[in-house]
Amino acid sequence: MRLTAHALTMPLAWALALGSAASAVSTARAQDAPKKVATVEGITEYRLPNGLQVLLFPDESRPKVTVALTIFVGSRHEGYGETGMAHLLEHMVFKGTPTHPNIPAVFKERGAQFNGTTSNDRTNYYETLSATDDNLEFAIKLEADRMVNSPIKAEDLATEFSVVRNEFERGENSPGAVLSQRMAAAAYEWHNYGKSTIGNRSDIEKVPVDNLRAFYKKFYQPDNAMLVVAGKFDEKKALEYIVKYFGAIPKPDRKLPTTYTEEPPQDGERTVTLRRVGDVGLVGLLYHIPAGPHADFPALQVLADVLDSQPSGRLYKALIDSRKASSVSAYADAAHDPGTFGIDAEVNTKDLAELEKVRDVITKIVADVARDGVTPEEVDRAKRKYLKNHEMSLADPNRIAIQLSNLAAQGDWRLFFLGRDRIEKVTPAEVRKAAADYFASSNRTVGFFIPSTKPERTPIPATPEVGKLLADYKGRTAKSAGEAFDVKPEAIEARVKRPDAIQGVKLALLPKKTRGESVHATLTLHYGDAKNLKGLIDAADFLQQLMIRGGTKSLSRQQVQDELDKNFARISGGRGPGGPGSITFSIQTRRANLPAALEILRQILREPLLPETEFQVLKTEQVTQLEASRSEPTAIASNRIQRQLSKYPPDDVRYVPTLDENIQRTKDATIDQVRKLHGEYLGAEHGELAIVGDFEPSEALSVLNRTFEGWKASQGYERIERPAQTDIKAVKESIETPDKENAVYFAATIFPLKDDAPEYPATAVGNFILGGGSISSRIADRLRGKGGLSYSAASIFNASALDPRASIMIYAIYNPSNLAKVVTGVDEEVARILKDGVTDDELKKAKDGFLRQQEMGRTEDGSLASTLASNLFIGRTMQYQADLEKAIQGLDVAAVNAALRKYLDPKNLSVITAGDFKKAAEKK
Repeated sequence: MRLTAHALTMPLAWALALGSAASAVSTARAQDAPKKVATVEGITEYRLPNGLQVLLFPDESRPKVTVALTIFVGSRHEGYGETGMAHLLEHMVFKGTPTHPNIPAVFKERGAQFNGTTSNDRTNYYETLSATDDNLEFAIKLEADRMVNSPIKAEDLATEFSVVRNEFERGENSPGAVLSQRMAAAAYEWHNYGKSTIGNRSDIEKVPVDNLRAFYKKFYQPDNAMLVVAGKFDEKKALEYIVKYFGAIPKPDRKLPTTYTEEPPQDGERTVTLRRVGDVGLVGLLYHIPAGPHADFPALQVLADVLDSQPSGRLYKALIDSRKASSVSAYADAAHDPGTFGIDAEVNTKDLAELEKVRDVITKIVADVARDGVTPEEVDRAKRKYLKNHEMSLADPNRIAIQLSNLAAQGDWRLFFLGRDRIEKVTPAEVRKAAADYFASSNRTVGFFIPSTKPERTPIPATPEVGKLLADYKGRTAKSAGEAFDVKPEAIEARVKRPDAIQGVKLALLPKKTRGESVHATLTLHYGDAKNLKGLIDAADFLQQLMIRGGTKSLSRQQVQDELDKNFARISGGRGPGGPGSITFSIQTRRANLPAALEILRQILREPLLPETEFQVLKTEQVTQLEASRSEPTAIASNRIQRQLSKYPPDDVRYVPTLDENIQRTKDATIDQVRKLHGEYLGAEHGELAIVGDFEPSEALSVLNRTFEGWKASQGYERIERPAQTDIKAVKESIETPDKENAVYFAATIFPLKDDAPEYPATAVGNFILGGGSISSRIADRLRGKGGLSYSAASIFNASALDPRASIMIYAIYNPSNLAKVVTGVDEEVARILKDGVTDDELKKAKDGFLRQQEMGRTEDGSLASTLASNLFIGRTMQYQADLEKAIQGLDVAAVNAALRKYLDPKNLSVITAGDFKKAAEKK
């Protein structure tokens, strides 16, 4: 229930406008050059004369580049009547400038991954593109342009405020999100951390455009911003572009005021009670704690892991193992000013007395830690996990670009490294002291208030002077960089090695040098058939989770986690791409640790304990999640549309159960069924394994031989076919979901088409124009950009590689009162594209954007490993991807229009809507 940053899911010319000022750069004087400030572990900071802070983090190993602009303004900086203004501006800045009139569209054309997010302390914008000089210059120029040249027009606000309101309404559907906001409001009487980043509904709806524009001019200036460039790029050229476009912006004359409100010490436990429609109870506790840079904060981070880590966490043992709660989490929120430590628990009950029992368990455990402390083992385990995650993040400069935004907003980006150094030094005594200092009952916000006989106040230390804290900080030796990697399908194929299968597991190996010597592996195993899996599908949903979470013959669950942390490794998984009867495991680690990680996987595969106690915990978690979804519009409508597109009898493994059926089937699943699946069905006779990254193949193969050889299943395997059922009659249904502020729209159709069919490329690109490409498409432009009706609207196209089955699904969320407008908008856009077709300009941009998205996917080693494993299963090489890209490049308007008219028939679209339409009608 923690408060989160809000993201975009997704004066026109000043006296010194960017375009005219840029021409002066060619005559820039020496003093205009950026000043080098510091270099820490491969990241270099520069300052421009106008105050802009610049961070460069080059990495040759991945052919992509991220440009991220942080504006140091968030909800903390908003005044009376301005709540949500920072977040609303985040949306408005995507509306374009005179130079870049349609920012989402130009991002889409370049295949960029982009977004914007707003939090308490900052707003950031980022885009990741293929690593070319042209893309680098484009991104830097665009960010400089929209930082000062966004017009913030009244006509744009007229539509965008309702998009933000729709996002607000989406949050209102979540009891956890609402309770989190209510608790923060109770915990903070004066400080703006008590206000939601997304703002108050009336402020969102009534904000004057002049006020919004003034807010923009005040904060969106170079002396209040930081630009991060990370990935593969030429540092000299990057600095030239930055000086050219950002350096031309003058430093403003105004001086930004600093926020100075300090929250007084809380002097008694506070109460929040929320009553809304729902099915699952929640318990939350908040304690005031110091700011992120404070010396006590690392001990609180460690304490959060000691409390909620699985399976050793104290709260996890007390609440989850005993099934008193279905989930529990603890977290220390790092912020610029003193923040909060939160504990949340989900309880499958509507009984306040049961919720109070869970609260009492939590407060007792917290008091025990404050009194008796924690063990060295608990502290070391938490530190290993933190340091593993920190180490892994260093392998991807593009992720770091986003993380640095949050740290800089706390005072200095170098806190990223100082935080690691401090975590390494945390002791059990420091953890106990932090709990004793800050976990007083008078410093707590929970479900009720109890007055005390005397004042009880917990003073919070002031925010440290971060500049002094890091004045001489140097950091450590920068991580090793990887090689320049060509992500063209033909180049990848030339490097892939496919040794002989082991038992029946096919192999694809792609060794290459990576930053931090990172390596990813994906394993998929196939088992059973349509007949012998009958009655076992629901138990199969637990198999992979229980194998990972249940421990092995040699290692307890905690020892498995400890070994993974020691080896800087993660193992995760889920259902495989083959649907029922397939299971997938993924590994991320480093070169030196891959053999050890594979050995842990070997034990998970061959020697799992599959304990009934953990099975019951998993079962409780799943039933609770399903129960919570029974009143949610998205879950209800999604289930209904899936059932509409898949008409199989209830005993068929391909049957889609109702939500209530799913709950009952989950309850009926047994541990014996799970053990039967592992003992009789699972083996290494049918599977695929792909490894991508920095590794020695011979070392990996040695462990893999021990893992797979001789592992055979007694039950047979045959792939479960799922062709398109073309005799399904389209339906239109409206489902009432009382007391839900947000509604959902689904429209979908299925048809016989495989992804190697001649018409597949044209259909994929046609859908990309209709509703793909994030927030720039015909449907998104109609429902969001022009109509202001929906925060999220898109269409999705999928086609099977093995069965003649494809689908197009259109999706939107909206206020229930806008149902008719959404339905009309979708209907008219579908009719328009079928009647008038796509244009040459649309097609050119769509082809470029689509192909760049494909290219971006291949820059991620984990995604590439999944692609290689999938190709093994299908019987393909990367030549398929190469041929597909050539086919897309050769598309013309006639081919795309013909494909859409053939497969997107409005008469075959089933439409499902869900929301509180009755209340919306009554309001009218």
